Amino acid sequence: MAEHKHGSMNIEDHEKTFVGFMKWSRNVAIFSIGVLLFLAIFNT
Repeated sequence: MAEHKHGSMNIEDHEKTFVGFMKWSRNVAIFSIGVLLFLAIFNT
């Protein structure tokens, strides 16, 4: 089994994926809040 050196793994792709996921999550949350506010304002 190969020796593992802590901190030597390239995590650039993982970080990009995580940032993309967080942006997507934030946008979905903002959209959901907007829809709820629209429904509350116009009482549908």
